[in-house]
Amino acid sequence: MNTISPATAAPAAAIDRPVASARPTGFVHDTLTVFARESRPLVRDPFSVVFSLVQPLVFLGLFGPLLVGAAGGDVAGTLQWFVPGILVMVALFGTASTGSNLLYEMQTGSHERTLVAPLSRSALLIGRALKEVVPLVIQGTIVVLVAVPFGFRLDVAGLVAGLLVLAVFGIGFGALSYTLALACRNRDWMFWMVHQTLLFPLMILSGMLLPLEDGPGWMQVAAAINPLSYLVGAERALLAGDFGAPAVLGGILAAVATCAVGVFAGVRAMRRAS
Repeated sequence: MNTISPATAAPAAAIDRPVASARPTGFVHDTLTVFARESRPLVRDPFSVVFSLVQPLVFLGLFGPLLVGAAGGDVAGTLQWFVPGILVMVALFGTASTGSNLLYEMQTGSHERTLVAPLSRSALLIGRALKEVVPLVIQGTIVVLVAVPFGFRLDVAGLVAGLLVLAVFGIGFGALSYTLALACRNRDWMFWMVHQTLLFPLMILSGMLLPLEDGPGWMQVAAAINPLSYLVGAERALLAGDFGAPAVLGGILAAVATCAVGVFAGVRAMRRAS
């Protein structure tokens, strides 16, 4: 009679046993894993964060003096009004283009490999969006420090609060950029067309560059429905140390609403990705 040796029985028993899941431990772990992966290029090439500040600093250096002249030479007062708008510009431009990275990954096949990894689809989106907070905070701090020698009055607590509000907004707007990339995965020209069509009207109608109080009625109505205009108002109040200003609450609500809409739309699009 044939007998089964222990060496032969062991593999058979292993086949009968349920295979342990290779999935990482939970949503938070997945999110941190994606965040670390997306942050590696920043660590390897930190100069890219500084280089992307060129446009905001150009606006600060060339557009700022024009505002100073219009304000009768009040440099300090102009900077208190203008620098918070530049911080919102940093958040807007820095997060609006992040979807282009995802477009590149989809075109090279890298994104498809992450989809089959044992990671939560929600974490793939939220981890990416959280990564946008790091360069946003670094760039915003640099802009403020550059403006201080020219008369900008720094309120440290206000700066921290302002950067926190911008971080919430940046997560949501970055998620919307990823959503747009997923929708335009085979048409990158469509991504850039929508990007450029929306970006500059949002910027101009926020009042970050010029006051809109004397603009035509239609422009003021458009600004009233632009979440960036509330964000700009909140940043001006916070960076001045005026935490009790009504504009602060409006800016916080606008940032939270943008974050909620962006994350919801982004997670839904990522779950449907194939």
